[in-house]
Amino acid sequence: MKAGISSYSVSRAIKEGKMDVMQAIEWIASIGAEHVEIVPSPFTVDMEMAGKIREKVSSLKMEISSYTIGASFVDKTEKEHRDEIERVKKEVDIANALGVKRMRHDVAYRKPEDSTLDNFEKDLPFIVKAAREIADYAVKYGIVTSIENHGYHVQHYSRVQRVIKEVDRKNFRTTIDIGNFSVVDIDPLVGVRKNAHLASMVHAKDFYLRKANMDPGEGFFKTAGENYCRGAIVGQGDIDIREALRILKNAGYDGYLSLEFEGREDCLEGSRIGFENLKKFLKEI
Repeated sequence: MKAGISSYSVSRAIKEGKMDVMQAIEWIASIGAEHVEIVPSPFTVDMEMAGKIREKVSSLKMEISSYTIGASFVDKTEKEHRDEIERVKKEVDIANALGVKRMRHDVAYRKPEDSTLDNFEKDLPFIVKAAREIADYAVKYGIVTSIENHGYHVQHYSRVQRVIKEVDRKNFRTTIDIGNFSVVDIDPLVGVRKNAHLASMVHAKDFYLRKANMDPGEGFFKTAGENYCRGAIVGQGDIDIREALRILKNAGYDGYLSLEFEGREDCLEGSRIGFENLKKFLKEI
């Protein structure tokens, strides 16, 4: 597996004006990352910026592993649904300009209380139609699009599997986020084991986890099952990252592994420490 870092991990430093996107990429290279995943937040990426990022990454002898964007195709009018599909197809053009062969786009956001099975079944045709059209558009570039276990509504491993099965395109897979299964109260090792064979990309993320009867106070958010969760430095939280990586390796996954840090610590420090842990874990497995 190739270890790298998502620009999302240092987005707080970019937002606070401590560095711009190019400086962030330089910093990511300086700590030994083999690749960078581009997540356009809090910055935007147009064709001109895509060219500059591609040139910068190449000059640092790194790769761009993936272009990762948000999207939702549910709870919209017919026009809004069509507009969202067209917007994401333009983002596919950006991904191509970046030179990537992997792109993650979300498909649905709903609040935990609205992420019911009934709503999922109702929303599924809209999700499938959009994801299939986008995958078909991306195939001309040789790009594999993917859905992440993210956004509550399609975060359970079984719902991810269902969407992939219904879309039925060879270039539509899943970006597995090791930590995100916890947000819908699924054992991350179970989620990784179930979906490893469908992975086109993997995010390494860690969380502190507390049961519903152990309210830890400020800084935590509630999971779908009303337990508690807080971002942690990779390797310092409650998720068995080593075993998750071992499961992926045994399943034959040898692609990009992108660190995502969303803890409360300084994002540069949290990303650096987490990345050192991630490299160590890869050696141990």
